[in-house]
Amino acid sequence: MDTALMAEAIDGFGKRLDMVDATRWNAPTPCTEWNTRTLVNHVAAELLWVPELLDGKTIAEVGDRFDGDLLGDDPVATWRSAAAEALAAGSLAGAQERTVHLSFGDFPGSEYLGQVTCDVLVHSWDLARALAVDDRLDATLVEFVDGFLSPQIDAWRSAGVFGPAVDPDAYADAQARLLAKTGRSPN
Repeated sequence: MDTALMAEAIDGFGKRLDMVDATRWNAPTPCTEWNTRTLVNHVAAELLWVPELLDGKTIAEVGDRFDGDLLGDDPVATWRSAAAEALAAGSLAGAQERTVHLSFGDFPGSEYLGQVTCDVLVHSWDLARALAVDDRLDATLVEFVDGFLSPQIDAWRSAGVFGPAVDPDAYADAQARLLAKTGRSPN
């Protein structure tokens, strides 16, 4: 897993996050149970887990530290700090080879960082939709995420990560086809 791809996904999310103003934190997202703040909180929490899990800690050892609202009074600063810490941890020598203990098994760090990159990219589209801004995702990231997810998408769906796949139209591009696999309708 090239951590430059993770950095690019985080940067894309951050650029959209910079567009959130005070009136948009409660905007609905394509994730029907989440508003903008809840979505950003989810991604920040996901990134806060990265240093802990790459350090070899288990879910039980981390406990409930990343439950609830982590964003506080300055959501953007909290997210930026989480993003910087995740990128630093993912870039450490040997991080890709470390064993990461997830709730559904042990995986190499490279696999885990790929999962995080997928989550951040897909939620970048969700955030863009919530804000009614440009939702075009980086084509290289779309290609990576599609290749990473496709062999395991049914397992992710069974775990409740994604809803039922949506049928893309005949003229759907790579981004629309990827989003359809995750249960998102680009229309």
